[in-house]
Amino acid sequence: MRLRSIFARNLRLARHRSGLSQFELAQMAGLDRNYVGKLEREESSPTVDTIEALAIALDYDPERFLTFFE
Repeated sequence: MRLRSIFARNLRLARHRSGLSQFELAQMAGLDRNYVGKLEREESSPTVDTIEALAIALDYDPERFLTFFE
């Protein structure tokens, strides 16, 4: 599985578990909602700063975004 796919899947799962919409997460992380959608659809790759902002917003360990879980 590609790293971008792993990131997208883990971002979606973390957001759903937090009960947040893409818009709410984007606001909390200081990002555009369309960008969050592109990340979840694997249409864009995140920067390290983006991963950090999402991790802080979701209270999530950043390295978990890039870890494959079955």
